[in-house]
Amino acid sequence: MLVGLKLGVGLSANSLGLVSEAIHSGTDLVAALLTFFAIGVAGRPADPSHQYGHGKAEHLAALAEAAFLAGASVFIAYQALGRLFGEGAETVDATWWVLVVVVAVIALDASRALVSWRTSRRYASAALASNALHFAGDLAGSTAVLVGLLFARAGYPNGDSVAALFVAVLVLAAATRLIRGNVDVLMDRAPAGAEAAARAAIAKLGPSVELRRLRMRHAGGRQFADVVIGVSPVAAVGQGHAAADAVEEALERALPGSDVVVHVEPTEDTGLQERIHAAALAVSDVREIHNLRIVAVGGRQELSLHLKLPGDLTLEAAHDVAEELERAIREAVPEVDSVQTHLEPLTEPSEARVANFDSAVVERIVREVTGQRPRELRFLRTDEGLVALLTLGLDGRSRLEDAHARASEIEELVRREQPEIVDVIVHTEP
Repeated sequence: MLVGLKLGVGLSANSLGLVSEAIHSGTDLVAALLTFFAIGVAGRPADPSHQYGHGKAEHLAALAEAAFLAGASVFIAYQALGRLFGEGAETVDATWWVLVVVVAVIALDASRALVSWRTSRRYASAALASNALHFAGDLAGSTAVLVGLLFARAGYPNGDSVAALFVAVLVLAAATRLIRGNVDVLMDRAPAGAEAAARAAIAKLGPSVELRRLRMRHAGGRQFADVVIGVSPVAAVGQGHAAADAVEEALERALPGSDVVVHVEPTEDTGLQERIHAAALAVSDVREIHNLRIVAVGGRQELSLHLKLPGDLTLEAAHDVAEELERAIREAVPEVDSVQTHLEPLTEPSEARVANFDSAVVERIVREVTGQRPRELRFLRTDEGLVALLTLGLDGRSRLEDAHARASEIEELVRREQPEIVDVIVHTEP
């Protein structure tokens, strides 16, 4: 309707400004059809052939729109310059009804721009944003045409040609912005603002997560991030997975709707015990090591440790694993000259049940050592005997070493006064 209205009135009034706006609206018609098609394609879910989805269809459509706009701007500019510098000025019939038509066109352009802009913000759509930009350009161009017609009506016929040239510049500027923005997306240029937000979100996770690499791209209103993080080499698989989950959640909060892939690598920790743990746990069948002790004897570093292996292994097989572990540690940690291992079977889960036991003695011991009652005290009856589970509340500003000393003191006193309790497990919290 706009194309027909602008073209018909422009030809009857001999207004290049209105004819140029008709051409501009014609390109918008093609652009709107491209946008309609692109949004339909971009909304399809990912499939085996397009595993990242179809979001870039919107940017391809926007690039095609920009090409139409650039072509239209060149044509309009050529015609306007021809009138301005040709022989004699063209007569423009700027009657009152032509001005009324232009005012109606301005109202339509304003409504189109507003609706498209609101919808593009709501759905984060590049194609709808490009349409809103086109319609805003139409609004500015139609306003310029109205001003040019008013000048022509006042006796300055070149005002219409100047308005047409202004429309050409607007269209070319819009095309340039579209080309630059959508080529960046299609070439996977890193979105600077989103990358900064992602780095800040990961940094808030603290020193336990080391950001080694971050690669980002944008398509179809979504951010895609490939992240490589480093975690301690002695961290269990579950801890590494938890760190990856924390990164994904942080990026989702910073960039809602983003698609994040996290790869976890061990950090290059130079700590002696860290490297010993990493080398030991890399050996097949090793389930756990503890009680590491490193001593210097005559200028030599000697290591002793307790090694837990599956209980169904034969002694011969367990000895082979221990020798392999010792070789692995000596190769990974050349500072260690010799390794002594103590073999233990891996404890299998055992049945336990809650036991009723007089807690008065244990509570008295806790009050004497800490000055207050335990926060929680339970007793379990296991195959090995009675086990006490005890939770202490201590000053959160106290050193971990002091808290451990108090827990050890309570364990020793409970075992001494209640020999029927075979184990005391003390949990300390602030």
